[in-house]
Amino acid sequence: MINRRQFISTAAAGAAMFARIPNVFAQSIDLIIKGGRVIDPSVQLDAIRDIAIAGGRIVAVEPNIAGNAGDVIDARGKIVAPGLIDIHTHAGRGKDGPPLALQDGVTGWVDAGTAGADNIDQVAAVARTSPQIGRLLVNISRTGVKSPEGELHDLNLANVDLARGAIARHRDVVAGLKVRMSKEVADVNDLECLRRAQEAAAPFGLPVMIHVGQNHSPIRSILALLKRGDIVTHLYAPPPNSILDEQGRLLPEVTAARRRGVIFDFGNGVNGHFTWEMAERAMKQGFWPDTFSTDWSVTSKTTGVVDFPNVMSKFLMFGMSVSQIIACATVNAARVFPAFDDRGTLNVGAPADVAILELRDGEFEFVDNYKGKRTGKQRLFPIATVLAGKRLAKA
Repeated sequence: MINRRQFISTAAAGAAMFARIPNVFAQSIDLIIKGGRVIDPSVQLDAIRDIAIAGGRIVAVEPNIAGNAGDVIDARGKIVAPGLIDIHTHAGRGKDGPPLALQDGVTGWVDAGTAGADNIDQVAAVARTSPQIGRLLVNISRTGVKSPEGELHDLNLANVDLARGAIARHRDVVAGLKVRMSKEVADVNDLECLRRAQEAAAPFGLPVMIHVGQNHSPIRSILALLKRGDIVTHLYAPPPNSILDEQGRLLPEVTAARRRGVIFDFGNGVNGHFTWEMAERAMKQGFWPDTFSTDWSVTSKTTGVVDFPNVMSKFLMFGMSVSQIIACATVNAARVFPAFDDRGTLNVGAPADVAILELRDGEFEFVDNYKGKRTGKQRLFPIATVLAGKRLAKA
């Protein structure tokens, strides 16, 4: 797989080639997305542009593209962004999940620990047959998620050999490991379970995602066990043992972990994962998420998650720009896992995965995980999705 630097270089060469043969190019367009506000943080673009697609790839991003195309999408007044990448979902629980997420503009997803060694085969099958790219994190507990009782109270369930076997068996779709470290899930076993996840991941060079919030162990002890590329999800989970000290100040170990390459992910979820107060306090100290994710499942429409654009919209209330928000859901997310290395961008040569969104003004209610409500003045709505160069039919 080419790395991002090689990809951009190749894409630039492709753009130059098409510039030299405009007539051939014009005759080969499959789809044009016309007149949208194209926001592509991977190349620092925020401007009105057309996008031309051929053969499932982006072939041009220009102010005005003329030519015959098999399909044209009128995107005037809409935001045209790279397809959204949700790095913390439970879309792998069944075959219905990925198509539903695709309707919301999610063209890449990661199932974060739904299954462990005992039941990973089913989730891997969903990833392989998903219409969009899907990957999974193996739960260090052989049972996968057990709610509400928790899957790591019995330390014997955190079996390194079984986890390694699951990874090896499904290496094509496994992107890492997952450890849920809340007290209700692991209690006093939290640090040992993380050590075992790291042990299982080591031979494969894979990252570990940890679910934090109300942990038994202090967050500083947990962060000490993380390596570059590991992910902390639910970063704004409230105390005890949160990223803030008792005076509400950001712990120095948290910023140190980010400096050494640990990734901090929002992870909206529905129960115990964030409060408005925690988010606001951390962001006032400059600690913003690296990535957004939803903790999505097929029931999310009926919860405070709703969909990925709804989760993204919450950060408009805190002063993030639309471009910054889209970066957290596209290029930043793509950099977390090598499987998405050529995604999260609209650069020439990239796979033509596109999310078309509408930013609406009005009064919109958003909720945290503790029934706290806030009213925002803007919200993003999914309007259309293009996957591999083809417009997705609305459900």
